[in-house]
Amino acid sequence: MDLFVTLAVGAAMLVVALVSGWRGARPPDPHRGPRLVPWRLIMVTSAAVLLMMLVHAVNLLGVTTGH
Repeated sequence: MDLFVTLAVGAAMLVVALVSGWRGARPPDPHRGPRLVPWRLIMVTSAAVLLMMLVHAVNLLGVTTGH
């Protein structure tokens, strides 16, 4: 994966994490019923993918993160 694709996926994951964090923090509305989308799980998963993309981008820029 080249740098442009890595940064694009990272930006998309940042947007997904922010939106799902906002949706997961809203108070429940009993009149609409239970939430069927696990917003907090989506937020944590997209934040983890964002972290992996950041590490990958740093590796593409020449910084060695392993042994």
